[in-house]
Amino acid sequence: MRNKIRNIQHSISRKNILSLAPWGEGARRAGEGLLGVGLLFFLFSCSSEENLDHADLAAETAKVYYEQLLNGDITAFVDGTAMHVDVVPTYREQLETNMKMFLGQQERDHKGIKSVKKVKGALTCPTDAEGQPKDTAHITANAFLIFNYGDNTSEQVVVPMVRVNGTWMMR
Repeated sequence: MRNKIRNIQHSISRKNILSLAPWGEGARRAGEGLLGVGLLFFLFSCSSEENLDHADLAAETAKVYYEQLLNGDITAFVDGTAMHVDVVPTYREQLETNMKMFLGQQERDHKGIKSVKKVKGALTCPTDAEGQPKDTAHITANAFLIFNYGDNTSEQVVVPMVRVNGTWMMR
């Protein structure tokens, strides 16, 4: 997935990419989610470390991961977790099965999650006087999201995030 995301970074514009491919609505949405993650990584790589709003990037990335899940791309969602790295295939299958069960439970309890909204991000690692992380090798944050359900209710959730090799991932 990371190679796909890096390849997207060099694309001309979101509109041009989406207009070139004859995708169905579901595939178009999944492409937009993947494109969103790619654009986040592109913005991250183009900005200087001290000018980044790490908390906002973490929250936006969490939102994109959950949008991928809602669009049916469970594999991409699991790829967005820090625990997916170097796991045996059976454990990865369990992670994906757990996400399918989570979606099923949300469907039963609330008629599904219809949308995800980013509220804010907050760094959970030590910061300096300007609010920037003191140790850029170990940056952690909480992403605050709102799930809007099909039964017209909503819920705020907190997604713990960690930056791994320059990429925000869910813990």
